[in-house]
Amino acid sequence: MAESEVQEGNYDNMVKMAEDLKRDLEKLLDEMEKLTVGATWMAFEMVVMRSNLDLANSMKHLEDAFLSCKEEIEKKWQEVLMEYQGEEQQKEE
Repeated sequence: MAESEVQEGNYDNMVKMAEDLKRDLEKLLDEMEKLTVGATWMAFEMVVMRSNLDLANSMKHLEDAFLSCKEEIEKKWQEVLMEYQGEEQQKEE
């Protein structure tokens, strides 16, 4: 009797392992599909940009503007953070 319970427990463990493996493989497959779609879009965009110089120049201008804005936001964030820390120190005194 005890032996059949052990075998049943082993079977349950194997079923759970198989289900876990299937779930993990499905997740990996989903990730691979996402990466494949991303790579396809990157290749498409490269072809479009190489064939349309105005688009490439516009994209470069847009990227420069984005980086400039990002830099300003980071500076402002640091200023706000420093100001907040100064106010907190004044409250403690």
